[in-house]
Amino acid sequence: MYINSAFADEYAESKYTKALRGSLAKVKANIVQILPCLIENATNRRWIENKNIKHVNNANGGWYRYDTYFSVPVKAENEDDVWENFYMATLVVRINDQGLFLHDIINIKKKHISRENQI
Repeated sequence: MYINSAFADEYAESKYTKALRGSLAKVKANIVQILPCLIENATNRRWIENKNIKHVNNANGGWYRYDTYFSVPVKAENEDDVWENFYMATLVVRINDQGLFLHDIINIKKKHISRENQI
Protein backbone atom coordinates (compact mmCIF):
# COMPACT_ATOMS: atom_id res chain seq x y z
CA MET A 1 0.00 0.00 0.00
CA TYR A 2 1.37 3.39 -1.03
CA ILE A 3 0.87 6.83 0.43
CA ASN A 4 1.30 9.71 -2.00
CA SER A 5 0.63 13.46 -2.03
CA ALA A 6 -3.03 12.96 -2.98
CA PHE A 7 -3.56 11.35 0.44
CA ALA A 8 -2.69 14.58 2.27
CA ASP A 9 -5.24 16.58 0.27
CA GLU A 10 -8.03 14.07 0.76
CA TYR A 11 -7.14 13.44 4.40
CA ALA A 12 -7.37 17.14 5.28
CA GLU A 13 -10.07 18.31 2.87
CA SER A 14 -12.59 15.46 2.54
CA LYS A 15 -16.27 15.98 3.33
CA TYR A 16 -15.86 13.56 6.24
CA THR A 17 -12.95 15.54 7.71
CA LYS A 18 -14.70 18.89 7.31
CA ALA A 19 -17.75 17.54 9.16
CA LEU A 20 -15.72 16.33 12.18
CA ARG A 21 -15.96 18.37 15.36
CA GLY A 22 -14.41 18.30 18.80
CA SER A 23 -12.24 15.45 19.98
CA LEU A 24 -12.72 13.31 16.84
CA ALA A 25 -11.32 16.11 14.68
CA LYS A 26 -8.31 16.29 16.98
CA VAL A 27 -7.89 12.50 16.86
CA LYS A 28 -7.96 12.45 13.06
CA ALA A 29 -5.42 15.27 12.91
CA ASN A 30 -3.04 13.34 15.18
CA ILE A 31 -3.36 9.74 13.94
CA VAL A 32 -1.47 10.56 10.77
CA GLN A 33 1.61 10.05 12.96
CA ILE A 34 0.75 6.35 13.43
CA LEU A 35 -0.20 5.41 9.85
CA PRO A 36 2.08 2.33 9.79
CA CYS A 37 0.29 0.95 12.89
CA LEU A 38 -3.13 1.65 11.38
CA ILE A 39 -2.20 -0.22 8.23
CA GLU A 40 -0.62 -3.08 10.18
CA ASN A 41 -3.76 -3.49 12.32
CA ALA A 42 -6.11 -3.39 9.32
CA THR A 43 -8.56 -6.29 9.02
CA ASN A 44 -11.83 -7.17 7.29
CA ARG A 45 -10.90 -6.11 3.75
CA ARG A 46 -13.90 -5.59 1.51
CA TRP A 47 -14.14 -4.40 -2.09
CA ILE A 48 -16.45 -1.59 -3.19
CA GLU A 49 -17.15 -0.62 -6.78
CA ASN A 50 -16.19 2.90 -7.84
CA LYS A 51 -19.43 4.80 -8.41
CA ASN A 52 -18.06 8.34 -8.49
CA ILE A 53 -17.14 9.72 -11.92
CA LYS A 54 -14.46 11.99 -10.42
CA HIS A 55 -12.44 8.91 -9.42
CA VAL A 56 -12.78 7.06 -12.73
CA ASN A 57 -9.03 7.39 -13.45
CA ASN A 58 -7.43 7.21 -10.01
CA ALA A 59 -9.65 4.37 -8.68
CA ASN A 60 -10.41 2.43 -11.84
CA GLY A 61 -10.18 -0.85 -9.89
CA GLY A 62 -12.61 0.28 -7.21
CA TRP A 63 -11.92 0.61 -3.50
CA TYR A 64 -10.92 -1.50 -0.56
CA ARG A 65 -12.13 -0.67 2.91
CA TYR A 66 -10.40 -2.04 5.98
CA ASP A 67 -11.31 -1.85 9.64
CA THR A 68 -8.53 -0.72 11.93
CA TYR A 69 -8.11 0.15 15.57
CA PHE A 70 -5.79 2.31 17.65
CA SER A 71 -5.45 3.96 21.02
CA VAL A 72 -4.52 7.46 22.07
CA PRO A 73 -2.88 8.10 25.45
CA VAL A 74 -4.44 10.91 27.48
CA LYS A 75 -2.89 12.62 30.50
CA ALA A 76 -4.85 14.49 33.15
CA GLU A 77 -3.82 17.97 34.24
CA ASN A 78 -1.74 16.59 37.11
CA GLU A 79 -0.06 14.20 34.63
CA ASP A 80 -0.19 11.35 37.17
CA ASP A 81 -3.48 10.05 35.83
CA VAL A 82 -2.98 8.45 32.41
CA TRP A 83 -5.51 6.53 30.36
CA GLU A 84 -6.04 5.24 26.86
CA ASN A 85 -8.93 6.11 24.58
CA PHE A 86 -9.55 3.26 22.11
CA TYR A 87 -10.93 3.92 18.63
CA MET A 88 -12.06 2.05 15.54
CA ALA A 89 -11.81 3.53 12.04
CA THR A 90 -12.08 2.62 8.37
CA LEU A 91 -9.16 2.91 5.95
CA VAL A 92 -10.25 3.79 2.42
CA VAL A 93 -7.80 2.47 -0.19
CA ARG A 94 -8.13 3.19 -3.89
CA ILE A 95 -7.17 0.55 -6.42
CA ASN A 96 -5.68 1.45 -9.79
CA ASP A 97 -3.20 0.13 -12.33
CA GLN A 98 -0.23 1.39 -10.29
CA GLY A 99 -1.27 -0.38 -7.08
CA LEU A 100 -3.07 0.34 -3.81
CA PHE A 101 -3.06 3.88 -2.40
CA LEU A 102 -4.30 5.00 0.99
CA HIS A 103 -7.02 7.55 0.27
CA ASP A 104 -8.60 8.54 3.60
CA ILE A 105 -9.47 7.44 7.12
CA ILE A 106 -13.17 7.65 7.95
CA ASN A 107 -15.80 6.43 10.44
CA ILE A 108 -13.63 7.16 13.48
CA LYS A 109 -15.48 6.05 16.60
CA LYS A 110 -14.42 5.93 20.23
CA LYS A 111 -14.92 2.42 21.59
CA HIS A 112 -13.93 2.63 25.26
CA ILE A 113 -11.59 4.14 27.80
CA SER A 114 -9.05 2.28 29.92
CA ARG A 115 -7.99 4.24 33.00
CA GLU A 116 -4.84 3.47 34.94
CA ASN A 117 -3.07 5.46 37.62
CA GLN A 118 0.55 5.68 36.67
CA ILE A 119 3.18 7.49 38.67
